[in-house]
Amino acid sequence: MSSRTVIRGGLVVTASDEIHADVLIEDGRVAALAASGTAAADAFTADRTVDATGKYVIPGGVDGHTHMEMPFGGTYASDTFETGTRAAAWGGTTTVVDFAIQSVGGSLREGLDAWHAKAEGNCAIDYGFHMIVSDVHPETLKEMDLLVEEGVTSFKQFMAYPGVFYSDDGQILRAMQRAADNGGLIMMHAENGIAIDVLVEQALARGETDPRYHGEVRKALLEAEATHRAIRLAQVAGAPLYVVHVSAEEAVAELTRARDAGLNVFGETCPQYLFLSTDNLAEPGFEGAKYVCSTPLRPREHQAALWRGLRTNDLQVVSTDHCPFCFTGQKELGRGDFSKIPNGLPGVENRMDLLHQAVVDGHISRRRWIEIACATPARMFGLYPKKGTIAPGADADIVVYDPHAEQVVSAATHHMNVDYSAYEGRRLTGRVETVFSRGEAVITEREYTGHAGHGVYTPRSTCQYLT
Repeated sequence: MSSRTVIRGGLVVTASDEIHADVLIEDGRVAALAASGTAAADAFTADRTVDATGKYVIPGGVDGHTHMEMPFGGTYASDTFETGTRAAAWGGTTTVVDFAIQSVGGSLREGLDAWHAKAEGNCAIDYGFHMIVSDVHPETLKEMDLLVEEGVTSFKQFMAYPGVFYSDDGQILRAMQRAADNGGLIMMHAENGIAIDVLVEQALARGETDPRYHGEVRKALLEAEATHRAIRLAQVAGAPLYVVHVSAEEAVAELTRARDAGLNVFGETCPQYLFLSTDNLAEPGFEGAKYVCSTPLRPREHQAALWRGLRTNDLQVVSTDHCPFCFTGQKELGRGDFSKIPNGLPGVENRMDLLHQAVVDGHISRRRWIEIACATPARMFGLYPKKGTIAPGADADIVVYDPHAEQVVSAATHHMNVDYSAYEGRRLTGRVETVFSRGEAVITEREYTGHAGHGVYTPRSTCQYLT
């Protein structure tokens, strides 16, 4: 049976436009938009009407960097695909692109199949996959071609974590060369892991074991050096490059230089680098462990460069790198040795609200908010215009957002499966009210009305920014 919903009276905000318009949803897609109060809008008929007067009507967020159920450091990320995607919906995100992992000695296919098994039938919202390439050899390169053909069009490599995910420059170059041929996008964790491991060993030998030393050994210069090296390897290969979780001013400068030279180089940052700092890592006792992630939090002065990069489009995307570990029993694995603290923060539920606060604070415009959180990640990862915008034919992934509501972020009220919030006690202006995923209300006036299994796997085309 056909179902129709009309959202009336809101300010529709996309990456390109702001207009007071009514939105007609039919059979899971946007059927039409018309200026509110016009004859065309008044002619919309529907089974259900949502009053969005005084609210924003925005595209559902696209989070291009999450790690549900990820194995790391002898444990697993605490959010399952069920809990993590439900929390994403609460935060106004309607699509996530998670990372399937190739095990060393295993095939890409085995890794991808394992992640399909974790996610299928469990997700509240739609999802896709990137592929972590941990073991570059001739068969891996052939498999990259096959994955691109079936909609897994991006491949992540690590210059960090020797012995786990690490690829050397030769392996990186080979994968980049393959991506140059098959249209894939290489995503890079850019830190000099070999050098960092030396600094970790030396710090521990000096008795420097507290969480704050995690930030001190993972130096900004080693992020910048790896970013520069990745850019040059991509240039040699003739391949595009997307650098994940950029945290340091010096790394932004490398990306800016490359983009000014006309290279297909892109950068992502995350809310933790925009709103948190080494002050959090240095919190007394073992509290700093809550903020251990890689790349690490930086001194507060780096934040200005990240905001500037987002305004100038030298950074294009804000994703979360959502990879939660509970403080009790998981982060505590690193008591007495910061190198054993599982790396990762919870954040999939907070991203849209934190970035709206950045609008309120004057860091970015409303349309730029939607651009970096919805439209650009959708284009970057081959999901646009199905995702990331409100336009006829697009999936009806739509959020009714109250820009005036006030909230206090807390683990007591969030929906992520983790026992702390990285933003505990932070006051924010703006809050998600109702969320549609392909026309189905998964959050209805601050109540969860979705269900596991609504979300479906979404194959992706190649990056839409390549020149």
